[in-house]
Amino acid sequence: MLPIITASTLGTAIEWYNFFFYGFLAVKVFPAVFFPRLDPFVGIIASFSANFVGFAARPLGGAFFGWSGDRVGRRSTLVVTLLLMGITTILIGILPDYATIGIAAPLLLTALRFLQGVSVGGEWGGSVLLAMEYGDDRRRGFWTSWPQTGVPIGVGLSALAVLLFQNLYPGTAFESIGWRIPFLLSAMLVLVALYIRLRILETPVFAKVKAAQQESRAPLLEVWSHWREVLLAVLLRSGEQAPFYIFTTFALSYGLEVLHLDTSLLYTGLALAALTSCISIPAFGALSDRVGRRRWYMLGALLMALFAFPYVLLLNTKNPLLVIMAIALSLSIFHPWLYGPQAALIAEQFGPRTRYTGASLGYQLASITAGGPAPLIATYLLANHDRLAPGYPAYMLIAAYIACMAAISFIAMLPLREYTGKAAAQDRV
Repeated sequence: MLPIITASTLGTAIEWYNFFFYGFLAVKVFPAVFFPRLDPFVGIIASFSANFVGFAARPLGGAFFGWSGDRVGRRSTLVVTLLLMGITTILIGILPDYATIGIAAPLLLTALRFLQGVSVGGEWGGSVLLAMEYGDDRRRGFWTSWPQTGVPIGVGLSALAVLLFQNLYPGTAFESIGWRIPFLLSAMLVLVALYIRLRILETPVFAKVKAAQQESRAPLLEVWSHWREVLLAVLLRSGEQAPFYIFTTFALSYGLEVLHLDTSLLYTGLALAALTSCISIPAFGALSDRVGRRRWYMLGALLMALFAFPYVLLLNTKNPLLVIMAIALSLSIFHPWLYGPQAALIAEQFGPRTRYTGASLGYQLASITAGGPAPLIATYLLANHDRLAPGYPAYMLIAAYIACMAAISFIAMLPLREYTGKAAAQDRV
């Protein structure tokens, strides 16, 4: 399984590194480089809005590459998603700024972010199915949790890249040239991941489907007969997706612009938390194989709702140790609790004919309903807290928002079918 896990995890890590590096720059660099004529606060909102385009594109990527994965194959589709991310990332790295080409700069940036989103939308389903369809049913949660570690690896690498290149290019040098170099350097990582993926074979499950000529003729149409599973997948992700982007993208903006915390403190906390979550995600995936994924996930949603309030309190102390603790707990324990078993939980709800399409759509639609809007909603709550909740601290609205999203996940788990320890849905072809 080692070559399979490496192929799925490394490619996913590179995709998310590029995706998150953009998200981090949306806070501090892109408002000045691509939206310089706007008020700083409005510039951040404009930058987050361009960032949201990437989230909106993810379901489209999931639908298109899901169709490809269920018609052509998992392996070939993963090669294309990796190439698309590599090309768009290089183009962002060489994109002229607003001072050079005017309004074309933010428009092109938004278009390239859209293509990044399409790529990420197709990547997740293929990498998870690669691990799932090569692995055994008894340890499905463990095997499919490894591609999930691509997310914290991507967060950690992008946070380290910001720290490193801000030190190498201090002051305005980072805004002019320093931010571009990590985008361009990622091309080398793409080539390594591409080499590994080209050396693996199609998954045994899909190879059996092709041999029997039982591929779905129209996966997008067929998967809507499983609309219930798609909808539940979207809803169960709410308590994981929204908090994750509060803990990362929004927390950076809030920490820098409102709490005036040191940049290095925030990025160091993110990098350390990402490193430890690479251990906790597989550990929690493995535990879900033992105790059952429904039970584990419902407990995780409850804990996320309870943690939301101490999280914002710790952050607002401005004490470096307590801020690091808040970041570490959020991204090392409470988010991985849900994210570790999530890939298996979603993918096992679909049969092999439409598994790529169904799992990708369920997973990626949550990026529109929960993940992408989270920083925008949190920023809105922050700016309007006096009107929305007079007499209460602004950060309590953020905590209440996290708790509400966790409650949606808890409720969505109630009707979900349990497949822990047995064959996935319609797994015999």
